[in-house]
Amino acid sequence: MPGWKTVIHPERGIASDVPGDWAVKSSGWVTHVAENGGPAPEETPLVGFAAPAVLKEKWCRSDDDGNGTREDTPPASVGFRAEPDARDTAEAARENARLRVYGSLRPAVEGEGHHRAAKPFTAESGLTGRVATAASAGVDGTGRCTHDGTATGFAFENPAGETLSRTFVGVRGVDDEVPEPTVRKIIGTVRLVESAP
Repeated sequence: MPGWKTVIHPERGIASDVPGDWAVKSSGWVTHVAENGGPAPEETPLVGFAAPAVLKEKWCRSDDDGNGTREDTPPASVGFRAEPDARDTAEAARENARLRVYGSLRPAVEGEGHHRAAKPFTAESGLTGRVATAASAGVDGTGRCTHDGTATGFAFENPAGETLSRTFVGVRGVDDEVPEPTVRKIIGTVRLVESAP
C-alpha cells in the first residue's frame, strides 16, 4: 500500500500493511489483555496478539486503576494471532473480536455489546477467510482513557491448514477513531509470505 508500512510475522508467514503514522513493533513483541483488564505479565491472558502495530502510543495516559502507575492507551492497534483451538475461521474471527472488545474495552457485562456474525472476506492478495466485528456498549469505568470501542477480526488458513488471524481494536466516538474503511483496508492487505525456518 503506497505510503503505508509493512508488518511481517515471519514465524507465521504472514504480512499486512498499516498507515504510515502507526508504530510497528518487532515480530517477537506480544501484547495481551487479562481477565481484569490489566496487561501485567503475571496475569492470565484473556486474548493477545503478536507483531502489533499501534496508532499514537501515548494518546492517553492515566492511572485509572489507582495503582500508582500511569499507563498509555492508544486509540487503535492491530496484530497477528495463531488460532489452534478454533473450530474454523468463522469461530476464530468472531471470538477474536468479542474477546478483544471485552478484554480491552471492558463492557459492563461480558455479554453486552454488539456482535456481528462472521462473513466471508477476501483480501487483496486473494486470501480468503471470515471477518467479524464487535463493539462495546457501556464500558465499565469512568477513567479519562475509558471509551467505547470496536474490534474486527479476520481469520484465514495458511497452506499448512493452520488457522491464523489479523485483529484490529480501537476506540470509537472520538476524533482519533479509525474509520471503518481504513480498518477494512488494513485487514484487506493481509497476505502470505515465506515463513522463517
